[in-house]
Amino acid sequence: MMTAPVQSQLRGELRRDEPLTRYNTWRVGGHARQMYLPADIEDLAGFLVTLPANEPLLWLGLGSNLLIRDGGFAGTVILLQKSVNTIEVRRDRVWVEAGAACAKVARECARAGLTGAAFLAGIPGTMGGALAMNAGAFGGATWPIVEAVTTIDRHGVTRKRTPADFIVAYREVRGAVDEWFVDCTLRLEHGDVAAEQAAIRSLLDRRAATQPTGQPSCGSTFRNPPGDHAARLIEASGLKGYRVGGAEVSPKHANFIINTGSATADDIEALIAHVRDEVERQHGVRLQTEVHMVGERA
Repeated sequence: MMTAPVQSQLRGELRRDEPLTRYNTWRVGGHARQMYLPADIEDLAGFLVTLPANEPLLWLGLGSNLLIRDGGFAGTVILLQKSVNTIEVRRDRVWVEAGAACAKVARECARAGLTGAAFLAGIPGTMGGALAMNAGAFGGATWPIVEAVTTIDRHGVTRKRTPADFIVAYREVRGAVDEWFVDCTLRLEHGDVAAEQAAIRSLLDRRAATQPTGQPSCGSTFRNPPGDHAARLIEASGLKGYRVGGAEVSPKHANFIINTGSATADDIEALIAHVRDEVERQHGVRLQTEVHMVGERA
């Protein structure tokens, strides 16, 4: 099903020359030429039709899994987390807008006595990002619990789609070009509220014990290669604690690169390149980044 945008007065907020350091979990990067905070999906559709057909777009949730370069983004950033973030439980289905934080989705599902979404508590991003990359944590992944999604294109047209419309793999989702996720319906099962909440607490405790959750990072930097773990290869290469400028391979978890306080995006990108080259030199494995790099160099 396809829905065309409604022509109406825009109700969202347009910001010019907006600094992006506050919108990503590495706390680095330059400015966006402009940023739009839509009031809702209908307002977003109305805004998109006002843009030039070739306008570069960057869809932003919590800004995890993203490296914004120091030269910033010469286009339009769409920020969904402030308003396009509704979560509605409908029996054993949960309707979630793309800007909703994954951790909040996990909590709401558990509170409703639904099981199968606890792993979302370990994903430091929004549902839009989780859908776009089939994000996962602690053995769970996003798309196995997805029943349907809504996408929007740069003309503001929304479409209802099912998982059959996409090719879903490990940390990768391919589908229609120039369509972005704006909501999804999750299919879960009824279970024990206390047990699910306990599972979430256990996952969060495990995450805090094994990952540098109190320091700026993007989450996992590299994808796990088949049959192995990126963290093991990086640690085996003697790279824990290795630094470039203010960027450091976390001493706590080797697949996390942290901003120690003064890192630039250039520092982080140079460290990513060094880690990848050194692991390949020592182990013959070319690691693939999980993080997406956008924008221009300074």
